[in-house]
Amino acid sequence: MRKNRAYIIVLIIFALAFLAGNFVHPELLKLPYLPERDFELGLDLQGGIHLLYQVDLSQIEERERAETMTGLRDVIERRIQDRRFGLGVVEPMIQVQNDRLVVELAGVVDPEEARRQIGKTPVLEFKEQRPEGETEKILEKIEEIQEKDWEEIQEIENWHLAFEDPYFQLTPLTGRFLKRAEVGFDQMTNQPLVLLEFDSEGAKVFEELTEKNIGKILAIYIDEIPISTPMVQSKISGGKAQITGDFTVEEARTLARNLSAGALPAPITLISEQSVGPTLGKISLEQSLRAGFIGFLAIILFMIIFYRLPGFLAGLTLVIYTFLVLSVFKLIPVTLTLAGIGGFILSIGMAIDANILIFSRMREELSQGKDFSQSVEEGFNRAWPAIRDGNITTLIVAGILFIFGTSFIKGFATTLSLGLLISMFSALVITKSFLKCFVGTKLEKVKLLWG
Repeated sequence: MRKNRAYIIVLIIFALAFLAGNFVHPELLKLPYLPERDFELGLDLQGGIHLLYQVDLSQIEERERAETMTGLRDVIERRIQDRRFGLGVVEPMIQVQNDRLVVELAGVVDPEEARRQIGKTPVLEFKEQRPEGETEKILEKIEEIQEKDWEEIQEIENWHLAFEDPYFQLTPLTGRFLKRAEVGFDQMTNQPLVLLEFDSEGAKVFEELTEKNIGKILAIYIDEIPISTPMVQSKISGGKAQITGDFTVEEARTLARNLSAGALPAPITLISEQSVGPTLGKISLEQSLRAGFIGFLAIILFMIIFYRLPGFLAGLTLVIYTFLVLSVFKLIPVTLTLAGIGGFILSIGMAIDANILIFSRMREELSQGKDFSQSVEEGFNRAWPAIRDGNITTLIVAGILFIFGTSFIKGFATTLSLGLLISMFSALVITKSFLKCFVGTKLEKVKLLWG
């Protein structure tokens, strides 16, 4: 009964490996309904630009500088994400380092446009709803210019209306009037909210705006992107207001941080730029894959020579393990860099290390005259503490690297951690299931096969 269970598990494993293999390399059989997705490659493999910006915090109070840097990071990330396809960016990597911002854009198509978009100081604007008549005119113009080229558009009367926001219009209130934005809590419900405070001039402008927009939306934009659309409940005097909503504490903090980033004078200056061409990235990727493949074959050859049939099974397990890990990298997705590939290759070594511990313990049990089934169980039971402790300590180190490391170190820590977790599954489930298939067969009696 237990042997039949092992056969069923092995069939499931092979089915899973088959799907994972075709997901990793969809050109193999081109299975229908299997999603196609490319690996996301980092700056060093795909090419792109590495930008280092200095942030001028001279006008920012010491206690507000960390929040300002985080807010600037959020605004720049939103800019890139909003225009990512135009810039050709796969996945931006943005980090705060004291008073500097590190921006890595892999696969960027237009470096000049990327620098222009990133280098702008965030612009905070408050917009009021347009009268219905103006909205209808703009929507009509938008409809009128559809499927027309630029020359034909310019011949239309008042064509410029088609390029305006049909629902909101600018007001005199901008980020330069905002003194601060911070998180607060409703005294009755303890619900998080965002508190705004304007300077004296801004207080007058805000009072006039709220008086004429009661019951209407006063939208808040950063870089022409709406970040909040609160409803004006009443005329607000004194320059203080609050934005309420169904916020979590983190959402309220993010909104306050973004408002502050758009209001505070914190310009950024490009101080360093490094470009990686796609050709150089392609060469690096090919060299990495070649090195990984040679190492992979060397490991399997070593296992077969020293452990014979268990070594062959470990090699088969390693192939399945590789398909599973690469599938996870695609699904999450993980942005692969040279360091990340290094972490993956290291995890392959850790996966084999677990098998070596298990097979060594099995040999000891077999040498003591125990039967094959008992040797398999004892081999796994005795090897497990060493596998567990070794992997946990490595995961702790990987966690520390991820928290405190740079982007490339984070990539290494991520791929290593995922590889370790899947390696424990492959050793304790896949390898064990393969070995159990030989229990009660004639092959279990052939000592030459088992060392």
